[in-house]
Amino acid sequence: MIYDRNNIFARILRGELPCKKVYEDEFALAFHDINPLAPVHVLVIPKGDYVSNVDFAASAPDAMVVGFWRAVGATARELELDPLGYRIVANHGPNGGQIVFHFHVHIFGGRQMSHRMGNMPRPNES
Repeated sequence: MIYDRNNIFARILRGELPCKKVYEDEFALAFHDINPLAPVHVLVIPKGDYVSNVDFAASAPDAMVVGFWRAVGATARELELDPLGYRIVANHGPNGGQIVFHFHVHIFGGRQMSHRMGNMPRPNES
């Protein structure tokens, strides 16, 4: 899949669209999801043109990969989720539920999650 430079996350990174920022560094931007599925629902996106995790892992420089995952951890600490725990999800492709084709991870927290991975947060479970 070819990266679409006009996807919503690319436009947020360029400052063309607003976001409610949680964390930012040279590798990533984290912001609140506009349609949260849990009391805490934050997206973390790398600062680069990566369609999916496969694309990111294959083509991002090592420093970007490390920096991105450190930013995910820093975001969870900023949100004070670390002591009780949280869930990280990355959807891949249409069958995986990916809607925006810019690699990103969701951080869900603020409540007890089921251990069943098929039981993802839903809007009415906030």
